[in-house]
Amino acid sequence: GPPLMRTFGFPEFLFILEAAKWTIALSMIAFAGGAVGGLLVALGRTSENALARRASAVFVQIFQGTPLLLQLFLVFFGGPVLGVDLNPWIAAGIALILNTSAFLGEIWRGCIQAIPHGQTEAAHALGLHYFARMRDVILPQAFKIALPPTVGYMVQVVKGTSLAAIIGFAEVTRAGQIINNATFQPLIVFSLVAAIYFVLCWPLSLLAARMERRQAAALAR
Repeated sequence: GPPLMRTFGFPEFLFILEAAKWTIALSMIAFAGGAVGGLLVALGRTSENALARRASAVFVQIFQGTPLLLQLFLVFFGGPVLGVDLNPWIAAGIALILNTSAFLGEIWRGCIQAIPHGQTEAAHALGLHYFARMRDVILPQAFKIALPPTVGYMVQVVKGTSLAAIIGFAEVTRAGQIINNATFQPLIVFSLVAAIYFVLCWPLSLLAARMERRQAAALAR
């Protein structure tokens, strides 16, 4: 480990910067898994099946209604209770995927419901069954509406990964804690940590805003 009391220099800077790759990797895992889960949640929420609607609504209420930190704790410490020893990687991945699924599912549910009802009726009239209707008519249109808020939500996913530091996952925030414990220069250390999150999140925010503007312009035409 790092020797006690040292000044913040280039090696410390590199140590924190290196950890950014784990923040990015965890964000990508959360987003990829959350996209699959989110689609299932959105389809469940808008399903014709009452049980699917109820189950997906309960899932969303649980994960939107409790803090992400608590969800991380429950997965990480709950695993061994159930006889499954989870390392911080897997625990953080599972908790973030579940959390992202709930939020993306709700965003996408709104996008599916934004498609005019007449289109569903027209697809019905053409004799399209549920899956064909979703695949060919509803989802391609919902996808266009969903793009800006989805990219915007990726910012929350990146910021959410910082909580994985609590269970010992070595991403940017954890690296900052380790270096701060060695240098006792919190202002420099955590300013750098904040700057890294800003560099990761700002382009996504800009992209989401740009997509929203383009969408608004297209709708105005």
